Amino acid sequence: MIRPLKVWMLWLLGLAMLPELAFGARIKDLVNFEGVRDNQLIGYGLVIGLDGTGDDTSTIFTNQSLVSMLQRLGVTVNPRDVEGIKAENVASVMVTATLPPFARNGNKLDVKISSIGNAESLRGGTLLMTPLKGPDGKVYAVAQGEISVGGFSFGGASGGGVQKNHPTVGVISGGALIEREVPMSIFHQGRIRATLRTPDFSTANRIAEAVNRFFGPRTASALDGGTLEVMMPEAFQGNPVSFISRLESIDVIPDTYARVVLNERTGTVVMGEHVRISTVAISHGNLSIEIKERIGVSQPRALGAGETVTVPDTEVSVSEEKRKLMLVPGGVSIGEVVRGLNSIGVSPSDLIAIFQAIKAAGALQADLQII
Repeated sequence: MIRPLKVWMLWLLGLAMLPELAFGARIKDLVNFEGVRDNQLIGYGLVIGLDGTGDDTSTIFTNQSLVSMLQRLGVTVNPRDVEGIKAENVASVMVTATLPPFARNGNKLDVKISSIGNAESLRGGTLLMTPLKGPDGKVYAVAQGEISVGGFSFGGASGGGVQKNHPTVGVISGGALIEREVPMSIFHQGRIRATLRTPDFSTANRIAEAVNRFFGPRTASALDGGTLEVMMPEAFQGNPVSFISRLESIDVIPDTYARVVLNERTGTVVMGEHVRISTVAISHGNLSIEIKERIGVSQPRALGAGETVTVPDTEVSVSEEKRKLMLVPGGVSIGEVVRGLNSIGVSPSDLIAIFQAIKAAGALQADLQII
């Protein structure tokens, strides 16, 4: 019977023997196709049915919106009485949504509702019919429904209370119906353009080479470090969906920049595989100083003259951790760097100080980012 440790060793050995292509990323995870994009929608609406947690009379635009809505519904309201309306069960909100590509009429969207007045909570409210417009001013969806708020807020008359999360922000799952479609054109004269999510000349060239190996020569070409142009082969004319599906599934090994990311708040250190260090000597030690203050009592001898007094007693101790000087040869890989630093017993917080010093010495051949 093979022991679990041996199973893990065999598994790791098998991974090392797999071809390099098996560790690549799909093209669909590296690029965006021109013409395939989301669109932002926004609208202004009213939430009703609140239990006295809506906007107060100081929010003039809520009262004005309420009067306008009632007049459209045939209810006569004197506009001069707007400021006197006390509709604490109503709140003005902004409604936002994202219209995905290829969305069709009748499809539903999730919407987010955010209070723009001084409402205390949207819990239990209902959003009235709200048109959602795009940047061009046209209505693409209409939202309405009961709001789900992942929080609460309760308070007493004296000012005390309790609150969880943000009760003035809520969502309606599937609360908007699409009323207008966004026309999308992907292919232009039988060609499609793809933009890299992280522009890089090496990655763009690798993608073009991988596509040409899969579909044939001169199918794809890299226009620059962030744009590729792909021509649809004759075998896929009239079936662009099948072509894009196969194009997205091609594996490519993306190239990355040599980078070291440090998080001083959490002590996290992340290093890329291309990080290299020039020849440098590293020594890292800690100096600790401990000061103890104690109060002693001095008493005179029995039947002797004198008074009992307190005497301060200060004890100072200094200890310096001894560390050896470690020589890191130039051009070592990230694994060798980690093993070398671990050999002198550094902690994650020590690594941050060491990498900052190596970068200052000009020996770190990578970008150093502190977040």
